Amino acid sequence: METRILGRTGKAVGVVGFGAWQIGGAWGDVDEDTAMRTLNAAVDAGVTFIDTADVYGDGRSERLIGQLLQDRSDVELTVATKMGRRADPHTVDAYSLDNFRSWNDRSRENLGVDTIDLVQLHCPPTEAYEREEVFDALDTLVDERRFRAYGVSVETCDEALAALRRPGVATIQIILNCFRQKPLDAVLPAAAEAGVGIIARVPLASGLLTGRYDEATTFAADDHRTFNRSGEVFDVGETFAGVPFEDGVAAARDIAALAPEGVPTAQLALRWIIDQPGVTVVIPGARSPEQVQGNAAAAHLEPLDTGTVTSIRDVYDARIRPLVHARW
Repeated sequence: METRILGRTGKAVGVVGFGAWQIGGAWGDVDEDTAMRTLNAAVDAGVTFIDTADVYGDGRSERLIGQLLQDRSDVELTVATKMGRRADPHTVDAYSLDNFRSWNDRSRENLGVDTIDLVQLHCPPTEAYEREEVFDALDTLVDERRFRAYGVSVETCDEALAALRRPGVATIQIILNCFRQKPLDAVLPAAAEAGVGIIARVPLASGLLTGRYDEATTFAADDHRTFNRSGEVFDVGETFAGVPFEDGVAAARDIAALAPEGVPTAQLALRWIIDQPGVTVVIPGARSPEQVQGNAAAAHLEPLDTGTVTSIRDVYDARIRPLVHARW
């Protein structure tokens, strides 16, 4: 698999990583055996970057990855986790050195490591980007060798640009897919100029861009695609990339029609992200070995031709831009 340097971490990672939210929770049930087989399939397919968070399954995702690190010590893996969403209430005042240490202690125990490769603030309150003490605390934890580098997972392009002004930020994680193209305008060029890595999340718009759903598709009650469809629990942009489900289904049909013969829609959508200048790694989730193998195969496709790229942009401009572009 092609590798790219993950921003200011200096580490090389495969262009298709693994997003571990699905094996933690909020996507319906994934039993432990299936989760471990999926993680191992990812490694076997050439994945070297795994992204998780301390709140995915209340630590379950981190613990499963910790088991993987023990089982696959023969492979050099880069693991990123996130912290901040354990705060209740989730306010900027919770982003303190003491809380960071507490959350980090728990993550290191879950992962079974002394030092985590990358720790990201987990969509912090917007005010956090302007607080010197927040980033001073992160620098302190790097000095204490609790983690090697830090980044920020953001909700909006404005937050990403604010994070880029912080010299210690190594990476920015942002929603980027065929239905969320605003980061192409300013965020990706600015990150590339600053030498900051871009981790592209929600790459398949919560499954819309697999092309498998229709207007009658339903999801389990414990799946965020049911309980967060209108942003009831967290930012609605994390569910279907903020696109109303029926609109997304219709637009996904148009995207699917652009896939070359023999190329699944999901691989087309992932390849589109890989081809964007400034992207380091894309982190699709998976609930089975078959899904993760299909995702990894996108790294081996040829770059999309100009006509296909233009047509994807046309679908976005006609169907999706009015719904999301100004919002995030």
